[in-house]
Amino acid sequence: MSVWRLTVLTVIALSLSVAVRASKANEHPCDPCGLSTEAISAYPNPQVEQLAANEFLLYDRRYERVVESVVVYDAPNGTAVNTIDIGFNFVTALDSQAGWTQINVGQWVLSNYLRDTQPSRFAGILLPDTPLPYALGWILVNTVPSRTPGAEPVEGDLALLRYTVVNLYATVAVDGWNWYQVGDAQWIEQRLIARALPIERAPEIDTHKWVSVDLYEQVVIAYEGDRAVFATLVSSGLTDWPTNEGLFHIYVRYPRTVMSGAHGQPDFYYLEEVPWTMYFDGDIGLHGTYWHDGFGYRHSHGCVNLSITDSAWLYQWADSEIDLTVPGDIGAAVYVFSSGQYQ
Repeated sequence: MSVWRLTVLTVIALSLSVAVRASKANEHPCDPCGLSTEAISAYPNPQVEQLAANEFLLYDRRYERVVESVVVYDAPNGTAVNTIDIGFNFVTALDSQAGWTQINVGQWVLSNYLRDTQPSRFAGILLPDTPLPYALGWILVNTVPSRTPGAEPVEGDLALLRYTVVNLYATVAVDGWNWYQVGDAQWIEQRLIARALPIERAPEIDTHKWVSVDLYEQVVIAYEGDRAVFATLVSSGLTDWPTNEGLFHIYVRYPRTVMSGAHGQPDFYYLEEVPWTMYFDGDIGLHGTYWHDGFGYRHSHGCVNLSITDSAWLYQWADSEIDLTVPGDIGAAVYVFSSGQYQ
């Protein structure tokens, strides 16, 4: 065999090898994948009611972050009465005068130690009386869907924005992760979606109104009997401050309360006027959050953070389940669980 012929055969073999590798790189777990265009067109959007952001509750106060250790005075240019140590600290502003801000009655600080904070406008969804045809979820990050499971997005395709509610029409596993079909030729990997997973009512849940907290998906669902009526994204405890799993009951409620912890430590925090708080496990509770917009991800020192709009809705909804004038009366059950292994 001539050297020329051997070289040609070698080139052909290498070309075939590259073609095979390219073909395998373009293979997908299914072909075609998911629901058809016709099936999706029958239910193009989730059949739910978006809760409107509560404009009054979002802006009835000025929330301010304290950016350094600050001395508190009894009046502008007055006498020092206290100090707020450096940490993750937030106050509410009652009044402002010539470079000073009143944060409580008889408490003033220099305004240049404060920074305005804008609460999240995120809000959950009201669920219909009849079961939904498909599961649903929220997009967690601005994401360009892939056209097939496991593939890279195609340049020029449009992104779906964070907090968009989507139907999950089909699921395909690729390399250990689920890919959800969210539209026609639109697939998103599960780590970019928080899925709402209604669960069956356990026999030990002894209240008509109850709440499930899915730590894996970071989703809260409210139930009346066996029916899910409301769902939203939350932020539960970080690894060092976990939200405990188990069955609890709301035992005390506050429209506004102060929260603080880790005194003398690097993660010290002081939060004034935390809205719509319902404690269910010691000092762990469901409450509104004005200091972050990280819903769908763990973020807290153990509590279950909700947006202000969602926490107000949940607080008012759960009101009929507890009578604080009756000693020992219990509020709505809170069932905390994990539907998967958080990674």
